[in-house]
Amino acid sequence: MDKPSVEKIVIVGGGTAGWLAAASISKLLGDNLQVTLIESDEIGTIGVGEATIPTMLVLHHLLKINEQEFMSAVNGSFKLGISFENWRALNEKYIHSFGLTGKGCWAAGFHHFWLKGKKLGLSDDFGNYCTELMAAKSDRFAISVDNEKLNYAYHFDAGLYAKFMRKIAEESNVKRIQGKIINVTTDETTGFISTLDLQSGEQIQGDLFIDCSGFAGLIIEKALNTKFDDWSEWLPCNRAVAVQTASTSEPAPYTRAIARDAGWQWKIPLQSRVGNGLVYCSRYISDTEAESLLLSKVDGSLLTKPRLIKFRTGQRKLHWNKNCIALGLAAGFVEPLESTSIHMVQKGIIRLLQMFPREGIKAADRNEFNYQMREEFLFIRDFIVLHYHLTERTDTSFWNHCRSMAIPETLRHRLDLFRESGRIFQKDRDLFAENSWAQVMLGQGLMPAHYHPIVNMMTDADLSSFLKDIEGRATRRVTQLPKHKQFIDRYCKAIV
Repeated sequence: MDKPSVEKIVIVGGGTAGWLAAASISKLLGDNLQVTLIESDEIGTIGVGEATIPTMLVLHHLLKINEQEFMSAVNGSFKLGISFENWRALNEKYIHSFGLTGKGCWAAGFHHFWLKGKKLGLSDDFGNYCTELMAAKSDRFAISVDNEKLNYAYHFDAGLYAKFMRKIAEESNVKRIQGKIINVTTDETTGFISTLDLQSGEQIQGDLFIDCSGFAGLIIEKALNTKFDDWSEWLPCNRAVAVQTASTSEPAPYTRAIARDAGWQWKIPLQSRVGNGLVYCSRYISDTEAESLLLSKVDGSLLTKPRLIKFRTGQRKLHWNKNCIALGLAAGFVEPLESTSIHMVQKGIIRLLQMFPREGIKAADRNEFNYQMREEFLFIRDFIVLHYHLTERTDTSFWNHCRSMAIPETLRHRLDLFRESGRIFQKDRDLFAENSWAQVMLGQGLMPAHYHPIVNMMTDADLSSFLKDIEGRATRRVTQLPKHKQFIDRYCKAIV
């Protein structure tokens, strides 16, 4: 059933998801809309989503955010990719970078040319053909080189980011209410949310409600009983412990994801501190042991007490149910291995803006929104499962389980295709392009049996020249870049 025109937007919960939604809706669609955000000082936010991917720059551009001002406000550093350490095997590592690797052709990606070069002894490491990856390894960074912009993202303080977005939202007339919701009233006929009752006695009415209440799912789950697809059979980790430490070295322009005995550790370098955490499976290590392990692996003095976070991986069967849209952790969770959490918040916001129900909530809009969000979550799920399953580690029960576990058929097909022919086909709404899949599959040790025959159109001498030219250009470009810390100091100096 359709609902009358949408004029009053109520966002439940602050944090990154809530304030990003409030800022985006109010600034980009704010005319004639009343946007209210409710958050409780008694209820904390998870606040550890401190690493991002390049898609974040899209929404920042729409919001006309000054990057230098932003980086100064959030204690930010730049990110060119993720270093995966101990994933394929102990003491081995590779980088999944944001840049393009080499140059392919209409029929085959660059990795096919690289594969033949490797067979002939002409190719070096796959990452040597990517400027962003080589820059990350050299701790170098700039916005652009040779008048071409690099592909990059950010590391930032999630709490400061929420404050930054709150300022934008409140400048665009978003009303903030501090309070705790004690009751949700639904319409007896439609089942739509009609009012929220606060502990203070205040009653908040709305036409469209956005649930950013985190794992609690205050509206989407507790009020509307929206079901959840559980993915723990493929992603067994169900806990994380997080802590912040003082910096002991200059920030690297990449995130570190270090595989441990029963999960993995993150290290996210900001300008003046480091975000640390351990994602793990409680079947293989206790909470106490996990905390001790993390504390034994961090550098620098502790700035916060270790914080335990319990989670389940999966997504809502409906991201948009009735007149409620779930964003962030309320909508679903895929562990932060590839820094996709804020991206999915952003995608939910952009999709809402694209199909905003100004003239009333329509079933067709809801169905399309749900289809697109679910599809993208599924592709991200498969990409994360890939890292766990495609391992050669046999040293712990956890990794033996991951290597031998059943995987989604959609992922099985991709792996078989690449293993047999080196082929990768990007699907609609797949966040990760061909180059990302190639970097991770090759990094995890999956080598195709064959390369595309079009590569044989090149003579061996031409192929050697082709590969050397690409590698040489990447090397030359990297040498032009300043050190990451030097760039940050210069870039943010005028704003601080």
